[in-house]
Amino acid sequence: MPRVAFIGLGRMGHGMAGRYLDAGFTVAVWNRSKAKAEDLIARGAQWATSPEDAAIDADAVVTMVADGEASREVWLTKDGAAATMKAGTLAIECSTVSYQHVLDTARELRSRGLIYIDCPVTGLPEAAAAGTLTLLVGADAADLEMAQPYLTPIGNTIRHFGAVGTGTVFKLINNLMGAVQIASLAEGIAMAEQAGLDMRLVGEALATGVVASPQVIRHSRRMIARDFSGASFTAALRHKDADYAVRLAETLLPGVPVSRAALAAYDEAKSHAPDADEGQMIEIVSRPK
Repeated sequence: MPRVAFIGLGRMGHGMAGRYLDAGFTVAVWNRSKAKAEDLIARGAQWATSPEDAAIDADAVVTMVADGEASREVWLTKDGAAATMKAGTLAIECSTVSYQHVLDTARELRSRGLIYIDCPVTGLPEAAAAGTLTLLVGADAADLEMAQPYLTPIGNTIRHFGAVGTGTVFKLINNLMGAVQIASLAEGIAMAEQAGLDMRLVGEALATGVVASPQVIRHSRRMIARDFSGASFTAALRHKDADYAVRLAETLLPGVPVSRAALAAYDEAKSHAPDADEGQMIEIVSRPK
C-alpha cells in the first residue's frame, strides 16, 4: 500500500490519520506531543521524530495543523517535510490557513518539484474519524486525479473549486459565515432571555424556523442549556479563521462591515476564553456591562 505521512494530530487530524490506517496504508505520524499518537502507534502507525523524518519515502504528506505559522514550520523549516520529500510527491494541505499562505507555499513546494493542493475540510471530529468529511479542494485537475486515492479515506464528498487556493477561499467564506451566525445567535438568545421569553419555545422556533442552519440548530441548544461539553471548535480557532477571511475579503470588496463586526466579537471571545468552545460567546454577551 502507499505510504502516507500525516502531520498534526489534533481533534481533527487524529481521526483522519486513523482513517489511513483503517484503509491499510503505511502511515508515519508526527505531532508536537507524542502522547496524542500513542493509540495510533498501537494500531500500527510509525512514529516520526520530525516532519522531515515522517516524509522520508512518503507518497503523500498530509498536514492538519492549527494555522499558517504552524503550516510553514512543518513544511518549510530545516526539519520540515519538504526537506526529504521526493520530486513528484503529493503535498496535501488540510489545515485552514490564509489564502496568501497557500499561494506562497504552493510556489515554494512546486519549485522543489512537489505537487501541492489545498484541501481544507468541513465536518466535526466524529466525521473525521468516520471518513465522512467534506473536502474543499483547490488543485489542477490532473493533480486532483493523482490525489484521489489519498482523499477517499478521509472524505465522502469532494468539492473541487478550481486552481490551488480556491478550496481555501471557500473554507474561509464558510467559516466566516459561521462566525457571523454564532455571534448573532448569542446576541439573539441573550435578548430572548432578558425579555423573559420561554426559552424552550425559543430553541424550538430557532431550530425549525427560517433562520435555522446546522450552526444555529446545534449552538442554540447548547447556548440555551449552557452546556458546552464535547467542545469541537474553540474561540481562538474561529477568530483565526475569521481574521484570515476578513483580510481576504478586504482585498476583494469595498467594505465588509458585517464580517468585521463578527471578527470584533471573536476578538472579545478570544480574550475571554481562547480555548473554550465558541458557543460560550453567549456568556460574554449576557454578562452585565
